[in-house]
Amino acid sequence: MRTATYILVGPMGAGKSTIGRLLAKELGLPFKDSDKEIEERTGASIPLIFDVEGESGFRDREQAVITELCQESGLVLATGGGAVLRVQNRQAMLKGAIVIYLHASVEHQLARTARDRNRPLLQTENPAKVLTELLALRDPLYREVATLIIETDTRPPRMVVQEIMQFLNTYHRR
Repeated sequence: MRTATYILVGPMGAGKSTIGRLLAKELGLPFKDSDKEIEERTGASIPLIFDVEGESGFRDREQAVITELCQESGLVLATGGGAVLRVQNRQAMLKGAIVIYLHASVEHQLARTARDRNRPLLQTENPAKVLTELLALRDPLYREVATLIIETDTRPPRMVVQEIMQFLNTYHRR
């Protein structure tokens, strides 16, 4: 298989980090998580960055990290759920990377993120409403950049990785 960059997009709770780590291991490539990269570079948590700089400050940092990481080849990159909001990020992703959209229903997102206090956008009275609105806004953008779309709702991460690998084996033979 050629060395490529594989980018995982999708809503929070879709399994981007978990599946990304497994996929990287399967491909023998390094794994990066754009949110973790931002935290390491700033020495601050995502919620703290949101508190201090607001969402736009966080998105500026996210754009810088995604632009840089998309220029590398031979890695698996898990992006934050809102990374597709900026056109610059979508353009960077589309430059030669294979983009995999991990789709998850709002119900599964809620179940997977219920106890996670590291999700600034969900620290609200009605997280289901927030997730529904975010998915309505972001789903078309995820689909715009996607080379492959995979449902993750009721499937174990290893099964999702298996499906991605089957797709990649066919994709790279073209």
